[in-house]
Amino acid sequence: MLLKLLNFPGERMRAGQWTAVSLAAVGVLYLTILYGSLPWIALTLAFSFGTYGLLRKTAPLEALEGLGLETAVMFIPALAYLIYLQVTGQAAFGHSGWTTSLMLAFAGVITAVPLWFFAIGARQVTLITLGLLQYIAPTLQFLIGVFVYHEPFSRTQMVGFGLIWLALLLYSAEGILTARKKRQLGVVG
Repeated sequence: MLLKLLNFPGERMRAGQWTAVSLAAVGVLYLTILYGSLPWIALTLAFSFGTYGLLRKTAPLEALEGLGLETAVMFIPALAYLIYLQVTGQAAFGHSGWTTSLMLAFAGVITAVPLWFFAIGARQVTLITLGLLQYIAPTLQFLIGVFVYHEPFSRTQMVGFGLIWLALLLYSAEGILTARKKRQLGVVG
């Protein structure tokens, strides 16, 4: 069952990819054992982003229409929350100066454009590659946290994250080598 789920929707992982996934799982297991608890937040984010990527890749709607539907679905809850903030005196829009209000007004555009590009790109790569690409933002956030804000980073974390990053590197290298071999053989896809 798990193998069938991991191969959804008809994409099959090669041996090198399975090795990379296994190595990443060992990294997560290592961190879980050392910290004494499952990293629920990280796993929830991984599965929610993975699910979103799967939905965007397999949705019958084009990128712009899909983004419009997502926005429509979230409109009522977001509006209700904004009204709640206004009624309770916690709203920032229109109450915290024109710069804050202007930034809040353009926050939607700044959020929507990358989501639109993501939806376009999600249809052009395999689901496996899409999952790999979703490690870029968290890795950049991590690097900013450690090198810009000097957040602590222990040897334990280095080993666990090192295994995960090694898995990503292995996965990427395997994909590049496979693509080169296919090109040399004249195989399409």
